[in-house]
Amino acid sequence: MLKSVGASLALPGLPSLMAGSKTVQAAVKATSGAGVGAPRFVAVGNLLGFQTKQLFPETVGKDYETTRLLKPLAAMRDQMTLYRGLDHGIKGGHFAVHSFLSGVLNSEAQNRADGNVSIDQFMADEVGMQTRFSSLTVGSEGGIHGGCQIAWTKSGVRVPPITGPADLFERLFISDSKEHQAERVKENRLQDSILDSVLEDANRLSKRVNHEDKNKLDEYFSSIRDVEKRLELRKQWASHPKPEKPFDRPADQNTVEDLPMLYELIALALQTDSTRIATLEIGGSFLPQNLGIDKSYHGLSHHGNDEDALAHLITLENYQIEHFGKFLNRLSGIQDGEQTLLDSTSVLFGSGMGNAHSHNNSDLPIILAGGGYQHGEFKKVESKGIKKVPLCNLYLDLAQRMGLESESFGTSTGTFS
Repeated sequence: MLKSVGASLALPGLPSLMAGSKTVQAAVKATSGAGVGAPRFVAVGNLLGFQTKQLFPETVGKDYETTRLLKPLAAMRDQMTLYRGLDHGIKGGHFAVHSFLSGVLNSEAQNRADGNVSIDQFMADEVGMQTRFSSLTVGSEGGIHGGCQIAWTKSGVRVPPITGPADLFERLFISDSKEHQAERVKENRLQDSILDSVLEDANRLSKRVNHEDKNKLDEYFSSIRDVEKRLELRKQWASHPKPEKPFDRPADQNTVEDLPMLYELIALALQTDSTRIATLEIGGSFLPQNLGIDKSYHGLSHHGNDEDALAHLITLENYQIEHFGKFLNRLSGIQDGEQTLLDSTSVLFGSGMGNAHSHNNSDLPIILAGGGYQHGEFKKVESKGIKKVPLCNLYLDLAQRMGLESESFGTSTGTFS
């Protein structure tokens, strides 16, 4: 069977796609226990958007007024920038929200070299091997649109989320038993043999496929490259102990009550250099009932300008923004060498939905905090001639801040100024 699979997946030069174990070993050795002052990235996304009339000020610049939804962020005003006028220029309503960190719809990703890769995975492909976890994706699998859709690989695969604080805590701080470690060694050897078999057949048959087949196979072998990198990373970090647990394992409750703990664990993941890239999506399992509202979140988002529905939405959104502000404050209180962890971490907050009531994906609410940027303003991004400035221009700048030598990302047209 493996020979048959290998014959059908042949691609010239496949070994050059693979991450060599020596490279991973060197990265682990150089960075384990290190990471002081290293650039980091966190993105927080909301599936149903925010009430932009209660979010965006009227005055641009440093003297912008504090709107109703910005009140929870007042203490962090000097360490964040609010943007208006950025989006991806796409349509699709709820079914386009998955493009928040990629700028590309799934349906339009097939002919793109990087597919609909999200900015977190774009970064993780380049710098992820420097930490135990190349990235952490946190979210829920509940809701009407198939669970967390914030993170996507280059091969177009959704990154499944860590769904609660208990699981996230165990991954960060609980080491495997000796028996489980032995099982992992066997698993690694088996996966090694499968990959080796495919590579052997691919090398032998590389000259027997035409140009069209090579293009079709390239996406699949990119995913094999991802498997190879993850396998090598897992093997090398297996012998390094995890950080000491800071407290007892938390219990999973619900997305509303879990939100503060999820933020705390992400902060600890950054502080312990367990990862330098993380995403959090607040989605369909964020239940209003846990805030005393006997309504559906999705139903409320189609408010029809009903005053009661709008008041409920403000309550839900205010809660989310309040804990985002506390997360920023937490990072600002953690020392990271000669600066704070917030200075080291670019934190993006927003949504792929501009207006859930009208299913609009334009004029997205975007907040950027930390990361060494000059902050303290509300910036309204104007179009350049007849063209809008893509949100992916900002993402490209974030990638370059992470150390990536890239000239483009998604639908970017240049670097962000």
